[in-house]
Amino acid sequence: MKPRQQLDLMNKIIRELEDLKNSQTSVLKKIAQIEADNINLNEEALSDALPEIHERVDDSIQKVSDLIDKCQASRNTFEQDHQSELVEPT
Repeated sequence: MKPRQQLDLMNKIIRELEDLKNSQTSVLKKIAQIEADNINLNEEALSDALPEIHERVDDSIQKVSDLIDKCQASRNTFEQDHQSELVEPT
C-alpha cells in the first residue's frame, strides 16, 4: 500500500472511531435519561441494572477515546516520516 493510501485509511479509521465515540456518548445520554426517569418510577430492576450498564458504556467511551489518541499520534508520526512521499507532484 502506498503511503498516501495508508494515510487516507488511517484518517478513515480515526473518523470511524470518532463516530463510534459519538454513538456511545448518545447511548450514555439515553441511559442517564432512563436513570433520571426511574427516580420517579423506582423500578427495582432498572435501579439494579442501569448503574453497571452506565459504567460499562462510560468505560468503553474512555477506551475508544484513548484509542483515538493513539491512532492520531501514530498517524501524525507516519505523516512526518513519509512527508516527501505524500507531497503531490505539481
